[in-house]
Amino acid sequence: MNKIISCLTTLLVPVALLFLPLRLMLTPVFPEIEYRMPGFPADSYGFSREDRLEWSKVAIEYLVNDAGIEFLGGLTFPDGSPLYNQRELGHMLDVKNVVKPALALGYLSWAGLLGLGLWAWLSKREQAYRSGLIWGGWLMVGLAAAVGLFATVAFWQFFTLFHSLFFEGDTWLFEYSDTLIRLFPLRFWQDVFAYAAVFAVGGGLGLALGLKPKTK
Repeated sequence: MNKIISCLTTLLVPVALLFLPLRLMLTPVFPEIEYRMPGFPADSYGFSREDRLEWSKVAIEYLVNDAGIEFLGGLTFPDGSPLYNQRELGHMLDVKNVVKPALALGYLSWAGLLGLGLWAWLSKREQAYRSGLIWGGWLMVGLAAAVGLFATVAFWQFFTLFHSLFFEGDTWLFEYSDTLIRLFPLRFWQDVFAYAAVFAVGGGLGLALGLKPKTK
């Protein structure tokens, strides 16, 4: 029984830790910070920072609400032309179909960790749970280090592989003049993965080292 508690906890820790930066980035606060980062590229097609803030927050809201694609499909520029073309709308629908299950999995991972912790406490197997948290932290550090190294050395190849795992064909590729690229340029995604890696490594090390028994 101790091994079951420990193994399940170890496997849930990386999922739970990765869920936290994902959920934080899917809030209106994240673009407020990101667009103000030093060196963030301006939109050469005319979006101001205020435009980006307005439309990015609507896009993020769509990803976490229960609305259909018409939530974005009815948006227009001041001249009446659609904000998103059909290819972009199709991609946003695909993204939502990935984000919603990912968020559900994240919430379940935290519920699982809390449930295992309660089980361990009631059955007096706290040490097995603690061990699982420690090994889960090291597992998170190892995974983040491997992925982070790949992303640092060849970000575009990493970015392409990431999309190929979740989306079919080249449906995620757009023109530089398309709204999605203007709102979320490559720099945006480089920062997203960097923040997630830092959060994951920090959380993993916090568990791995913070819960390690102190030697006398």
